[in-house]
Amino acid sequence: MGSGALELPPFSLDVQALDLGNEVKAVGLELVETEDREPVRGREGAEIWSEIFPALAGSEAYSVDFFSHIDRVREFCKARRFEWREEAERCLVMAQPHAEVLQQLFERFEGETFGIRAGTATQAPDAALEGDLSKRGLDAYQGAYSRYTFCAICEPEDGWVTLLSETLWPSEIIRRLRPAVQRFDVHIARPN
Repeated sequence: MGSGALELPPFSLDVQALDLGNEVKAVGLELVETEDREPVRGREGAEIWSEIFPALAGSEAYSVDFFSHIDRVREFCKARRFEWREEAERCLVMAQPHAEVLQQLFERFEGETFGIRAGTATQAPDAALEGDLSKRGLDAYQGAYSRYTFCAICEPEDGWVTLLSETLWPSEIIRRLRPAVQRFDVHIARPN
């Protein structure tokens, strides 16, 4: 006879509304190892995050924004023949990277903070936002996220994403993500 203990999934994704004040609507996503609550990093973390963002975007276009260490990002993209554009002084944008490319970006730039935005507005350059990103970093999303389905501030090394969105609440995020993370045996929860 077994011990009766339930086997916990190896990973947990906590999805919770955040109070950032000033009428900012935000949700935090934290990807951790279930037992020790350490961030999921490396290849496993990159694989999971690279499935999460296309699932959150659904049928809408999305793009990845880098605003720091641009030279390293540019060289990485050149070496792999990834497409990107630079519209502003210090903002490199990758439009609609496939999950495999997204995984490589999460893995290679795990120690960096970068952004992902989704919505119809990503189909054309957003000179105002991209210029602001090059000057202010991801703080620029605060004034622009209402034009998008979401703007996400990604901190993969910490296993953390801050999602700014007028339309995606924790329950809708969970609904979109369940099928995407099922193969990774990720428990999705809304902590109190």
